[in-house]
Amino acid sequence: MIRLLRSLSIYFWRYRLRLIAGLVFVSLSNYFNVLFPQVTGFVVDYVQRTLRLPGYQPAERPARYDALVQRFADWVSVQAWGMEQVVAVCGLTILMLAILRGFFLFLMRQTLIVMSRHIEFAQKSDLYAHFQQMDLAFFKKNRTGDMMNRIAEDVSRVRMFTGPALMYFANLFTIILFCVISMWRRDPVLTMYVLSPLPLLAYLMYRVNERINRLSEQTQEALSDLTVQAQETYSGIRVVKSFVQENSVIGWFAERAERYRKAALGLAKVEAMYFPSISLLIGLSTLLTILMGGLYVMQGGGLGLNALVEFILYINMLTFPVSAIGLTASLTQRAAASQIRIDELLEQQPAIKSDGTNPLSRIEQIDFEQVYFSYPDTGVRAARSWNMRIKKGERWLITGPTGSGKSTWAQLVLRFYDPEAGTIKINGRALIEYELSDLRKCIAYVPQDVFLFSDTIEANLRFGNQDASEDELIRVAKAACLHEEVLQFPDGYQTVVGERGVTLSGGQKQRLALARALLKPAELYILDDTLSAVDVQTEKRILSALDSMAKDSSWVLITHRVPADFRFDGMVTLEDGKMVS
Repeated sequence: MIRLLRSLSIYFWRYRLRLIAGLVFVSLSNYFNVLFPQVTGFVVDYVQRTLRLPGYQPAERPARYDALVQRFADWVSVQAWGMEQVVAVCGLTILMLAILRGFFLFLMRQTLIVMSRHIEFAQKSDLYAHFQQMDLAFFKKNRTGDMMNRIAEDVSRVRMFTGPALMYFANLFTIILFCVISMWRRDPVLTMYVLSPLPLLAYLMYRVNERINRLSEQTQEALSDLTVQAQETYSGIRVVKSFVQENSVIGWFAERAERYRKAALGLAKVEAMYFPSISLLIGLSTLLTILMGGLYVMQGGGLGLNALVEFILYINMLTFPVSAIGLTASLTQRAAASQIRIDELLEQQPAIKSDGTNPLSRIEQIDFEQVYFSYPDTGVRAARSWNMRIKKGERWLITGPTGSGKSTWAQLVLRFYDPEAGTIKINGRALIEYELSDLRKCIAYVPQDVFLFSDTIEANLRFGNQDASEDELIRVAKAACLHEEVLQFPDGYQTVVGERGVTLSGGQKQRLALARALLKPAELYILDDTLSAVDVQTEKRILSALDSMAKDSSWVLITHRVPADFRFDGMVTLEDGKMVS
């Protein structure tokens, strides 16, 4: 619980005005609410005294009302009104108190609940921004479905604490405080009897909440596994269908769904026992109030019928807030479990940080000096003593068999990873000395695993250059040998490509990704196996167009095969992480 509050304190401070206003409205609402039993007690005593009902005896101890109620009672007592008028005025007063209570309840919800929505938005935004700052190793270690579950389901559960749970707790605290003070001023002994079940209630909450917390964590973990399974199945649905594995993935999903069902049912069973137990204790308090108060009245213990009526009304007031203890505790425990899962991600810091302060706008030269690198998650040595130099405007070819380290070269230049040993320099400075965003703005990269957004062809092309003109867009599409094919689509450049470009062929996706990179003004273009899905003639046309478009820029083609009839300024062949030529 302490960790939960510590993590959320920055958000409570950010919206402190709403929080303070909400707590004030809670106090005012319950203040007017607690005056209702006192006015009712005054009416009962007034009627008994005025009509001289049988068995009525003046109380030995005068009633101690709130100052506002006492002024009202003194004012009514001096008026020359009949019985009907007094009852009517008191009824209207009780109605006015109910209206005031309802008005401040409305304001309470408009402040605390709205505040929780603001916190939910801020927390989701912060978590999403944190994801954007993380390096590739983070995304390899954390599953997409699990991250989606934490930013959606877990943040929503935290909102239930910052909104409803906090509101219920504030309401519970203030109504109990006002009721206990009012009852204690009326009769301390009867108050002790009425409140005697509360220690048992506190003990029950302490014992059960620990189990609720454990079950909440298990339920969230099971839900994350279920989300991951669904997300991976949907993303790889073509593979599933091509291997006729529908029954297998259904079985895997059913297994994870069963685990989630058992965890959720276990939590529901505990809560099903929890809430009735609280209701039982509340009912016990009501019985004790009627029993002890009735004995006081019958035995002439100095307590009048009006006081007994007040105590019964106080207990009825406490019924919902005290019953909400279980709900509040459950929401808090669930939020705590979810916040721990959120903090686990927020506490992870990127290994690649933008610590450099030097700006970068032009790339005149790139140097690799005795570069060594191994992937942290697998330990595979991908770079061994790399030495090379690329000057501005040069065309380079990097080739080699699968797993030789070709894609690693691109990821090191982009600072997706930092080398273990050696130095990569641009314009004579190490990469870490440059602002990371400036470095990547200077490079246009087409990765080996082409990714397209579920948007239109035009939106995908403009992803790296939103200000490009329509002529520029068509020019790069023609350079990638894509323009004619796009015009054949019914919606042209407004054609939606589907998730990850599912509606396009492999060659079309590669060429669209290439055109997207060409539309971005860059000093260095890196094409990682970009032309593997096109024929030789199309490849030649694309390379010729690229050569003419990027005259002043450098570009590196990473490929398995050497293009025919095309001149390169330098070529590197990789084998087992070594530059063999």
